[in-house]
Amino acid sequence: MGVSLVSCETDGSSTDSTKPKARGSIGEIILVIDSVKWAGPVGEQLKEIFESDIPGMFRPEARFKVNTVDPRAMTRILKMSTNLVYVTTFDDKGSASQVINAQFSKESKEKAMNDPSIYSLRMEDEYAIGQEVLYLFGNTEDQLIQNLKKNSGRLQNLFEVRERGRLEKIILARKNSAADFEAKKNLGIEINVPASYQVAKSEDDFLWVRQITPTANRADISLFFYETDYTSEEQTFPANILTLRDSITKQYIFGDPEDPTSYVVSEKQVPPAFRNMVINDNFTTEIRGAWKTNNTSMGGSFLGYIMVDQKKGKLYYIEGFVFYPNEIHRDALREIETILLNTNVSWKEDQGA
Repeated sequence: MGVSLVSCETDGSSTDSTKPKARGSIGEIILVIDSVKWAGPVGEQLKEIFESDIPGMFRPEARFKVNTVDPRAMTRILKMSTNLVYVTTFDDKGSASQVINAQFSKESKEKAMNDPSIYSLRMEDEYAIGQEVLYLFGNTEDQLIQNLKKNSGRLQNLFEVRERGRLEKIILARKNSAADFEAKKNLGIEINVPASYQVAKSEDDFLWVRQITPTANRADISLFFYETDYTSEEQTFPANILTLRDSITKQYIFGDPEDPTSYVVSEKQVPPAFRNMVINDNFTTEIRGAWKTNNTSMGGSFLGYIMVDQKKGKLYYIEGFVFYPNEIHRDALREIETILLNTNVSWKEDQGA
């Protein structure tokens, strides 16, 4: 829904440079809602949207880190949060919801009353620069829940895309030109890898870059890129993607480089999750799952994409996997997703390095 349909009394369209910068960690959402509403059916639907498990994980992890706040307890600091979501229904007479409802003009409420499909309003930089403020509302709880169910994927995607954009500015500010050179030379693709990653192995059809963590405060992340000929649509079938993935890691990636039996394999106890999409006009399948080494206790999560470039007759498998024992993998996977989705498999040499 656009601002022209329903508007709040506050105007969030300003880019006033005197406003403070928004603050908040990547993947964090401040949800402003009455505690009774959060504990009820509306809260359950919101949890399904923002706190549903990331697919393919060995251990359950929520998509976002959600912190709920009573509307009456909002402070100036909380209002500067990067991702701020207000939730209310106009029939709620409770004092907490009334605080949110008071932000809507009489005309706004009348428009929502006359059009039950109106349920959301986005405001950028309402209280701080670089901020996303989202209002979710309905005339009744049943109406709001119906709209949340219908638009759950859209709401998830809104914040996923936004958080990737934020992260991209941070981690890709300094890029590893050596890794990009190897990718162009050996695979004919363009990659954007942060300067903190190092080339671990480079072959004619394979590149492995790795960010080895020096402390326990950051995940050990590996990325690899593989090229082969595209001969059949069957190569993109889930079972064949998994077979290809395991053949690549068995050949190139080992928990212990001195032990050829320590190669990486997919964890079969955790069914991987697949999703089809189109990226830069290339058919792509996303795969999320868990990995382990064949003969040791190492393991973690992975996120991969198989991309087809029919013009070049090539199939690319690109993946990032995480080793971070007993810690949350969500942030590392979002970093992997941000980097891999910046890969250009259709790069041509005449475009220049």
